[in-house]
Amino acid sequence: MLLAAALPQIVWTVSPVLATLPKGPVAAVVAAFGVVSLLLGLKRKITDQTTTGIMFLLMAGLIYALMGEALQLRYYSLLFVVVFLGGHALLNWQVKRGGGSPEVASDFIVYGVLGVLVGARLGHVLFYDLDHAIQDPIWVFKIWTGGLASHGAVIGLIIAMYLFTKKRGVSFLEGSDRFAFSATLGATVVRIGNLLNSEIVGRVVPDQSWGMKFPRADIQGGMERTAFSAEELAQVPWRYPSQIYEIALGISVFIGLLIADRLMGKEKRPRGAMISWFFVLYFGGRLFTERYKEIEALPQDAAISMGQYLSFPGLLIGLYGLYRAFKRKEPVGWMEPGDPRLDDLDEDETDEEEDEDEDDSETAAEKNAHRDQEADADEDDEEEDEDEREEPGKNPAGDPDVDAEFEDGKLKKQRKP
Repeated sequence: MLLAAALPQIVWTVSPVLATLPKGPVAAVVAAFGVVSLLLGLKRKITDQTTTGIMFLLMAGLIYALMGEALQLRYYSLLFVVVFLGGHALLNWQVKRGGGSPEVASDFIVYGVLGVLVGARLGHVLFYDLDHAIQDPIWVFKIWTGGLASHGAVIGLIIAMYLFTKKRGVSFLEGSDRFAFSATLGATVVRIGNLLNSEIVGRVVPDQSWGMKFPRADIQGGMERTAFSAEELAQVPWRYPSQIYEIALGISVFIGLLIADRLMGKEKRPRGAMISWFFVLYFGGRLFTERYKEIEALPQDAAISMGQYLSFPGLLIGLYGLYRAFKRKEPVGWMEPGDPRLDDLDEDETDEEEDEDEDDSETAAEKNAHRDQEADADEDDEEEDEDEREEPGKNPAGDPDVDAEFEDGKLKKQRKP
């Protein structure tokens, strides 16, 4: 009883909308930014900047065509800006520490934004709400209405990083390692957005002694309401604060990566270890936090949730990645084609191969010499045996009666009596 009384009870009625803005000016600002970026990209022949301009122009078109007359500026949208800016800063820190140029993180923004948005949206559609997408295909493009899956975002980022590193001629694992901290930040901040949106709520607490109430999620039309009566709130169940669990998980993973980075010697760590630690810590933790989230896309009495199903592969990939990284021990470093450090690595590898060849040659020579010595010894033994056979008068036993019958190695003539 004392423990139950000490647990918190919070009624969460925070509105997800920060402000309401007219659609036209917002679409115009986004389009203007897209035009400027497109023209600069074409002038400087920078593909990434050109792609950014095209992306913002498409975004402006979607805003104008699909949104209502008033555009709701949500906390969730602002938090995505925090994710992109903070992720850029963390990626820039890691790339510069590995010897890369400051432009790398900026160039990756386009890939990262597309990877997160497209991957998270398609992940939600495929894993959780495919029927809705089939009935209303246009809804798939209305990402501002909610519905982004973190597992889909991870898949999108993996594809984005693969395309980005392939274009720059950098190891995919190197790029993934450098992005591990940024991915952790995104996984944490997005959960804050889920809490402010009153979405992805936790399961109902069995004894209803503590938890959080989400009237905007549990009451029909609650997202558009400004207030709720006491009678309505009394009908809303107490739920586990699963969003807070996930925020705590993200912070713990970030701290865990900092500790792992230090223990592995920072730039002395093996390539692939950092992203593998992220997969192990994050998806391993998701197996726990998912137990307290409301079941989605599966029957309510399902033994495990869809999130747990999707977390198992991530955990296994992370464990295999750690095994591979510490077995192969590849050196880290952001090295693009033309980097002089690549020449040094090639020279070191050549020297190692030459040393191995010399060792092999010496070993072979020693083996041949040993075989020659054995052959000479065998020949000497055979010659001695032949000499003994060629000297019939030599009696190794030294019998005097036999020796008397020979003279100078020849049999004496026997005289007749």
